[in-house]
Amino acid sequence: MADALALLQDKVAPFDSALAKQAIENALGLPIDEAFHSFSLTPLASASIAQAHAAELPDGRQVVVKVLRPNIEAKIRQDIAVMEWIAKIIERFAPHTRRFHPVAVVEEIRSTLLDELDLMREAANASQLKRNFTDSDHYLYVPEVHWPLCRKNVLVTERIFGIPIAQVDRLKAEHVNLKVLAEQGVEIFFTQVFRDCFFHADMHPGNIFVDARNPDKPIYCAVDFGIMGTLNAEDQHYLAANFLAFFKRDYTKVAQLHVESGWVPPDTRIDAFESAIRTVCEPIFEKPLKEISFAQTLVRLFQTARRFNMEVQPQLLLLQKTLLSVEGLGRQLYPDLDLWHTAKPFLEKWMRSQVGFKALLSGIKQRAPIWAAKFPELPDAAYDALQYVHRQAIKDKINPYLQTAEPRQNHNGSGWIFISLAAITAIINPTPDLPGWLWLVAGTSLGAGIALLLKK
Repeated sequence: MADALALLQDKVAPFDSALAKQAIENALGLPIDEAFHSFSLTPLASASIAQAHAAELPDGRQVVVKVLRPNIEAKIRQDIAVMEWIAKIIERFAPHTRRFHPVAVVEEIRSTLLDELDLMREAANASQLKRNFTDSDHYLYVPEVHWPLCRKNVLVTERIFGIPIAQVDRLKAEHVNLKVLAEQGVEIFFTQVFRDCFFHADMHPGNIFVDARNPDKPIYCAVDFGIMGTLNAEDQHYLAANFLAFFKRDYTKVAQLHVESGWVPPDTRIDAFESAIRTVCEPIFEKPLKEISFAQTLVRLFQTARRFNMEVQPQLLLLQKTLLSVEGLGRQLYPDLDLWHTAKPFLEKWMRSQVGFKALLSGIKQRAPIWAAKFPELPDAAYDALQYVHRQAIKDKINPYLQTAEPRQNHNGSGWIFISLAAITAIINPTPDLPGWLWLVAGTSLGAGIALLLKK
């Protein structure tokens, strides 16, 4: 089944090249002979959503022209409608499946697929990824986008002439250091996820080539940027902390992080969850990929998830899918790869950059311009807060809890400080990046001022 599905990566039956040519000419608004010095009607590759043709620009540069399949959007929307219908039935009549969020998962798939149909979005993704890895020590090359020839259904990029990464025999014939190549794949993945929060989420073998001109330092060359993943700061932090605790075999920390992040119910017994995680994870440590049974590990993980009502996180589906692709590539390239040994130093370095004094200084430096812009607004914000609270006091429309907790004359203490803190917090709208101590001091100071005012 896996081999059959792999054919969808780049060996789907192509559609008529005449239709491809017509679609390109309609999109560009000019004959194909004017747009390109030469254009091959024979597709380089044909996948489930689009196919690619080789071409040459008038200035001699070799490019690849990607064009969407005819009527592909209607077909995808039809398939998604069926998936949504099935997901709703499952969620309604099988309550125990609701922790898997089938409807939300299908919605995530729908959003991802429809984004993939916009090749202008893919061009923007490619440009962003290329910027992220410019002058980087991590060996990932992203082809250049030729923007004047890009449209919603047509994408023109620099042509890559590397070796397909699935052709391991060719890589060996070129004496490519497969151990280095496998380790770089892991580092590239973690760099995208934790340094950039922007990662290639379709890293199957059909989209990865290898520049083997320097066999000891091979370079990954990626194509097809229709599916990209992003992470918010909260998920990024919990994932990094989870990975690092996992690599250190700190199962108590892993269990606590799952509860803190809301991935398991808050009433979960930490000791029981820790024991279950240890049972799953301990057998796979200190083993190369070739000796790890991921099938058995996945079965155990599903059993643990069911026992502790662990919920699927739809926003992490692309990340999980990509991690499986990276593991699969590593298993193909270098089965003796120690995944944990490769990833742990990177995560430790990243975590050091996120916590501690240096991280605090970096955060202050990053946020200083925003604080400077907001500072002139603080006097007005403080005045509005004072006026608001004073009016509420006069009208006796104070928080019911404060009205019943103690006599009115005692409301000028910590209760007022709390109210003013909440008011100033709402007004200046602090972000998660803003250090808590900064607005805590501001709110508390304002609260003291309010208390003094009300005593008068």
